[in-house]
Amino acid sequence: MRVCLGRRIAAARRTLALYSRLIFLWWKFSILKELEYRVNFLTNAFMSVFWLVWGVLGATIFFAHRDEIGGWSFYQVLVVLGMFSIFTGVMEAFFRPNIMAMIEQVRDGKFDFVLVKPVNAQFYASFHSLTMWRLVDIFAGGALIVYALIQMQVTPTPFDLLAFFVLLVIALTLVYCFWLAMMTMAFWFVKVDNLAELFYSFYETARFPITVYGTWLRALLTFVIPIAFITTFPSAALIGQLEPVDIVIGLGLAALLLFGSNRLWNFAIRSYASASS
Repeated sequence: MRVCLGRRIAAARRTLALYSRLIFLWWKFSILKELEYRVNFLTNAFMSVFWLVWGVLGATIFFAHRDEIGGWSFYQVLVVLGMFSIFTGVMEAFFRPNIMAMIEQVRDGKFDFVLVKPVNAQFYASFHSLTMWRLVDIFAGGALIVYALIQMQVTPTPFDLLAFFVLLVIALTLVYCFWLAMMTMAFWFVKVDNLAELFYSFYETARFPITVYGTWLRALLTFVIPIAFITTFPSAALIGQLEPVDIVIGLGLAALLLFGSNRLWNFAIRSYASASS
């Protein structure tokens, strides 16, 4: 029994090393490709910072007329805006290029070549491309969060940091599950690009703390489309305002969506007709 367990652990380590190597190579070539057009990279990076500054300016104008919104102060809202920028960067850098590529592959029949590759098709379809300049959103959002915490003179405790990183993993899982589900729809619908725009319409609500919305909308954005777990709850963890039950709910939602999106993907693969059939 111990021998079998040891072999499984060794096999898992080899698989993890292989997939890490693949991600490194894929992203390396994506970065090299984008660096061929450096002016385009610098222009797009500037626009990322510009839109973040524009969001901060909008919050500044709003707080010129009141001291808080939904129980959150100006600098606390800046933490939420920083999280919004981080996950905008995550979605645009890692998820959007892959879903758009897969839509085209399914549409023109090239997804057949993905299925015959000696690597998990879901893994390849999810992570083989990277839009490097959108990483600027992540760094800019992180810088805004640090600035806001300094201005508030808030130093997160070890428990706050642990809760923040747990919620960060939960948020990444939730975002990935939504994009994987949208990507899977390409097997049945010719054009699913609009699903991404629909998701972004809901995601725009994450610019502000969930407490600014009414009861029903707040419940919708917490339990049905869990936007609150992407920006509000991680921000609350950093400033010491998180309820422990939110972590438990988040873990449950993440596990449920991860299982459901994987089942949906496997079902879609089995029903894929391919270009040659």
